[in-house]
Amino acid sequence: MQAAARTQQAQPATIYRILFAISLGHFLNDCMQSVIPALFPVLEKSMNLNYTQIGWIAFALNMTSSIMQPVFGVFADKRPSPFLLPIAMCLSMIGMVGLALAPNFYFVIISVLFVGFGSAIFHPEGSRVAYMAAGGKTGAGAVYLSSWRKYRTVDGSAIYGIYLYRTWSVWNDLVYVNCRYRRSGFV
Repeated sequence: MQAAARTQQAQPATIYRILFAISLGHFLNDCMQSVIPALFPVLEKSMNLNYTQIGWIAFALNMTSSIMQPVFGVFADKRPSPFLLPIAMCLSMIGMVGLALAPNFYFVIISVLFVGFGSAIFHPEGSRVAYMAAGGKTGAGAVYLSSWRKYRTVDGSAIYGIYLYRTWSVWNDLVYVNCRYRRSGFV
């Protein structure tokens, strides 16, 4: 009885703010990663890419995010580095901005590599920080970290689709109003 009371007292408290921040960062990181396949038709049409080049983009994303993740996990196990979490998010953001401004196929590949490296760095360190923040509730830490995962594929593509629809519909409305205005003789 006393041993059970001692183990309950020795367990560190769960820090829900950190768990929420890590899970939100995980959601955003996975959303950025899931937008790239949704961009394939846009990239194909706007840059006149063929299916081989689209395949190379998918290959670069998956190889950096999946193959490099265990490498960074070994590094994180040997030398814990929570400061890498914001760096990983910045790498993903640089990749997304680069993807938006990419003038050619090679710039797209480099941008996708940034997103992949950001994801590969974030996941091992994020899971380690979530485990530490969970305190004695390690199952709760795992649930908080991965609970957003089921939404990322749907939401990342859906958010991009909504943005694209809203952007193009606003642009089409502006062009329509401009053409109607010019035809009315006011200009």
